[in-house]
Amino acid sequence: MDVLTLTATPIPRTLHMSMLGIRDLSVIETPPTNRYPVQTFVLETNPTIIRDAVLREMDRGGQVYYLYNKVDTIDQKVSELKELIPEASIGFVHGQMSEVRLENTLLDFINGEYDVLVTTTIIETGVDIPNANTLFIENADHMGLSTLYQLRGRVGRSNRIAYAYLMYRPDKSLTEVSEKRLEAIKGFTELGSGFKIAMRDLSIRGAGNILGASQSGFIDSVGFEMYSQLLEEAIAKKQGQEHRRQKSNAELNLQIDAYLPNEYISDQRQKIEIYKQIREINSATDYEYLQDELIDRFGEYPDVVAYLLEIGLVKAYLDQVFVRLVERKQQKVTVKFEPIAKQLFLTQDYFKALSMTQLKAQIAEEKGLIEVIFDIRNKKDFEILEALKQFGQTLLEIKQEKEEN
Repeated sequence: MDVLTLTATPIPRTLHMSMLGIRDLSVIETPPTNRYPVQTFVLETNPTIIRDAVLREMDRGGQVYYLYNKVDTIDQKVSELKELIPEASIGFVHGQMSEVRLENTLLDFINGEYDVLVTTTIIETGVDIPNANTLFIENADHMGLSTLYQLRGRVGRSNRIAYAYLMYRPDKSLTEVSEKRLEAIKGFTELGSGFKIAMRDLSIRGAGNILGASQSGFIDSVGFEMYSQLLEEAIAKKQGQEHRRQKSNAELNLQIDAYLPNEYISDQRQKIEIYKQIREINSATDYEYLQDELIDRFGEYPDVVAYLLEIGLVKAYLDQVFVRLVERKQQKVTVKFEPIAKQLFLTQDYFKALSMTQLKAQIAEEKGLIEVIFDIRNKKDFEILEALKQFGQTLLEIKQEKEEN
């Protein structure tokens, strides 16, 4: 059976699967005829701008969506807008309304009985009203990138220029991630930019998502590689065969900016290809080969790319010595091992590996499992990565020596 999935904005997990070669990916970039990019603005909530934009849309015979995603106070928001724009007829819909009332309100809006429709994210999919060409999103900083993209797609569905206003509270200081999301949706306004939005979403969430992030659900919570590994073990056990795991799938939470910026690789397909190659790094030889390939194809790379490659090599080493988690918190980096590591390494092995690094560290035991805790006070990111690389590489060499003997 063949399965074809269509999506405007593939989620990072879907992109991850395409990078691993689990799914094939094709991009349709041809927009419908006579369509214009939605003019997108990111701004503090401003009643004057809201009023002027609504009146301008009404003057050209159009309609307005006002997205307010709090059902319990949506009546209050409708009252505020009626007071602000008494000239406009305003209706509202949300998911807790009865099916009949919801349908009748939408039909009234389609028939032009309302100038403004105050709504929750219920309109994100399945709504096609060509006459609605202005959109306000209140508290846009609370929403994900793909959701913002889908909501913006509710306007601009005719041959008129459409406008989207992404608003946040005037007294609110945006987090770095929220700011990046809003800047991304503002920057990608051209038609057919959903794939670029998805790639930007992946970049914002960080390279850790490519190199072993935790996700929801069973297969997603362990990652495809680990899931396949567990499935293979279960089948071997059922068949009465002994199956020995070759490596783990370490999760790295290092709080280091590491990604492929648009300024370095602008083509999204090439980005996927390189992310996939980074994920497949298994040795220093693979790492050096990919370094040379990047320089040959795209020129000298910036620090964020250097960090991404380094993290790929670090993960390759740590996977092969059965590290479960590497986590950076405050002034420490903790390396946690799987139970199988106790069968492979003695305490002196860990000390030998630590002696090859330039960082202070201590060895601890948590619930019978070994932990190595690095002191990273006043250390740069490259120093932390170098220490983890030396530690993992030395442990791997010890493991290989024991296997040969």
